[in-house]
Amino acid sequence: MAYLLALRPLQPLPEVRIKQNIFQCQPWRPNLCFRLQDAGLNAIGSLQLGFKALGYLQLTATITYFAVWLIRKYGLRQRERHREEAFFVTHKCRQPLQLSYKWPLALDLIAEAFSADRRGGILTLFVSLVERTGVTFEQNILGARGIDTVDPRNVEAILNTQFKEFELGARKATFRPLLGHGIFTQDGDAWKTSRDLLRPQFMHTRTRSFPAIQEVIEQFIASLKQSTEHVVDLQPRFFRLTMDTTKAVLFGRSPDSSSKQAEVGETAFAQAFDHAQHVLAQRGRLGDLYWLIDGLAFRRSCRTVHSFINKIVADALTESTLPKEYETSEEGYVFLKALIENTRDPKVLRDQCINVLLAGRDTTACLLSWTMTLLASHPDVQQELRDECRGIPSYCHGELPDAMELKSMKFLDNVLKEVLRLYPSVPVNSRAAVKTTTLPVGGGIDGLSPILVRAGESVGYCVYAMHRRKDLYGDDAAYFRPTRWNELRTKELGMGYLPFNGGPRVCPGQEFALLEAGYTIVRLLQTFDQIDRAVEMPPRERQTVTLVVSNADGCKVVLRRAKAE
Repeated sequence: MAYLLALRPLQPLPEVRIKQNIFQCQPWRPNLCFRLQDAGLNAIGSLQLGFKALGYLQLTATITYFAVWLIRKYGLRQRERHREEAFFVTHKCRQPLQLSYKWPLALDLIAEAFSADRRGGILTLFVSLVERTGVTFEQNILGARGIDTVDPRNVEAILNTQFKEFELGARKATFRPLLGHGIFTQDGDAWKTSRDLLRPQFMHTRTRSFPAIQEVIEQFIASLKQSTEHVVDLQPRFFRLTMDTTKAVLFGRSPDSSSKQAEVGETAFAQAFDHAQHVLAQRGRLGDLYWLIDGLAFRRSCRTVHSFINKIVADALTESTLPKEYETSEEGYVFLKALIENTRDPKVLRDQCINVLLAGRDTTACLLSWTMTLLASHPDVQQELRDECRGIPSYCHGELPDAMELKSMKFLDNVLKEVLRLYPSVPVNSRAAVKTTTLPVGGGIDGLSPILVRAGESVGYCVYAMHRRKDLYGDDAAYFRPTRWNELRTKELGMGYLPFNGGPRVCPGQEFALLEAGYTIVRLLQTFDQIDRAVEMPPRERQTVTLVVSNADGCKVVLRRAKAE
């Protein structure tokens, strides 16, 4: 309170007025009149001096407070610096390489990043920064120090061996307007609770939910067969498909998104979801200054997403109160039932559902879109995979493929691995140090010494750039070549191959995503004899980076039906 008062602006001195009739001189009392006037003026002068003194005291208090605050801050910083120097020496740290920039506060780099994002080339920029600077380097952007790395040894430390020393940092507040308090915005005990709650449900999706997934995908294939469009953009269709399959897993039902009403509602939801995620990605690039990017359009998109999920949650809560004879089958509502057994709070349910929908819809839809884009651009790979798809026993017997068959398809596995290498589910990620710690490598001229990471500092890791390192994947690392996985072993790569994150926070739904993507690709190649690009490949690939990476130009193809099915 004293500090607030000290900061109040100095007030002008009050004007003291003396009524004329009090000091009006009377002819018969001149001496008394002058004495009263003198006394009044002396009182006014004393009062004015008092106010001036009070103003000086306020100014002095303010200056003194800030002087003490600066001295104390300097002293604390000096002590912290001495501790850091001792820590630095004790752990044999060395300085990492420095990211170079031309303007103060790295404003030129920020402008370049936003310009690249508008052109659809932000990830290409990140790759070029790594190539010109090094695999681990220090950045100082807007006065904030941070570390960027694409070294698997450092990524292993962040995500696994030193897991407890890092948390999400600013990501929690950055993503909260859309994702709320869900598993992707939680740390500590709250995250552990969500993980323990969600993981068993994803285990069930591999078996109990597979028939529901098949049903939705077969509806999707049927709609493509009935389509009269010469050119089909598969990307928005994949997003609707994965929305349906994820809802089938979450809520035990498979709504038909081919109906006009559902399509309009889900299109609005998808557009709002995409816009909100794009803003979140921009906010994330500013670190602790994420709040500089906001706005009515962003908040409106978040409300649209929340309203869409609120209705689904409300319906689930209502149905959960029905008598037993009105409940759905055992396969129905497996995921949401588990959540409702722990809480009936609509907001908690909504936030967890949005987090799962994000993982289930966006990551798998992007995987499918990039796979079909690459297969359409590489007809030899497409034909080899089609031969494998039509050579499995179920196809020969006129039946649908099952989960065991999909897992036994070696070339399909290679194709999916290669697509996820080039376009990982989450291309850019970061953590913040809970306490002052180190990363194992990146310091010194040779880059083999530990580097210091202060408490609160961020460590970013770009999986997209790491997956394109030539020293890890060969000189053709930037190119699509599924046969490389006949030579590579994921265990040997360690954290150098990170399609679904790693460590304790590894994606719990990765097997479901691969199962869904694999089944969809197999059925597409079994159904259509040829899938061609509808337009020539652009000279420069354009990407839309939100929390995932999608093709900014979509996945426009021409589908040619099989002659005999």
